[in-house]
Amino acid sequence: MQTSSQDQVDAVLDLLSRYQLMPQLARNLIIDNAIANVAYTDEERQTAIKAFEAQHQITSTTRETWLKQQGMTLTQMHELALRPLLLEKHKTTVWGPKVDNYFLTRKAHLDQVVYSLIRTKDMGLAQEIYFRILEGEQSFAELAREYSQGAEAKTSGLLGPVPLAQPHPAISKLLSVSQAGQIWAPRPLAEWVVIIRLEKLIPARLDKSMRRRLQDELFENWLAQKMQQVDITQFVSASLRNRNSVL
Repeated sequence: MQTSSQDQVDAVLDLLSRYQLMPQLARNLIIDNAIANVAYTDEERQTAIKAFEAQHQITSTTRETWLKQQGMTLTQMHELALRPLLLEKHKTTVWGPKVDNYFLTRKAHLDQVVYSLIRTKDMGLAQEIYFRILEGEQSFAELAREYSQGAEAKTSGLLGPVPLAQPHPAISKLLSVSQAGQIWAPRPLAEWVVIIRLEKLIPARLDKSMRRRLQDELFENWLAQKMQQVDITQFVSASLRNRNSVL
């Protein structure tokens, strides 16, 4: 008995579900739809193919073997090679213009800090340590090595650089309003008493690397929303049926 087109689709869907590949396929199908109309030059195409073949160590003598191992046609390999280029062009065109404003909203999470920390569970001891630092009797680093009860004792109390938003919210808030070298009096934090000093604030800059990072972030945010909006099984099923009808 001849297998119907729908039966074939159902069989593929069953395999995708069984091996937990459905979300990954849905993600790639959404990307394919997004980049379907991105323009490119023949030179860009040739450069992308050469880069792909170099990355996978494909030569004129090994190409057929590689394609056979991957179960792929030459046309499919070329489409795969071109995909990263199309995706980057799409990100630059669609999300590039949004980066400047996005950077401003994200800057507090992108700034980095280097800070020193001493923590103990004894408020009296913390007060004594604090005044020793203020009076110059011992350095923050010495006292951190001697008294701090966290992993920071091994680094003389020094932590970072880390994103400003990474430490405990109460610590991040103090660091965000600190001047370099400013030390804060002991204060309770969960089960600890902490002494904090800002060593250095490293403001985020919207350079080329940061711009690309934020473009990627905006794209991934959009993609995550799209994934949440679709019924993955129905979306993949419809995509498979459409491709089947074309074939």
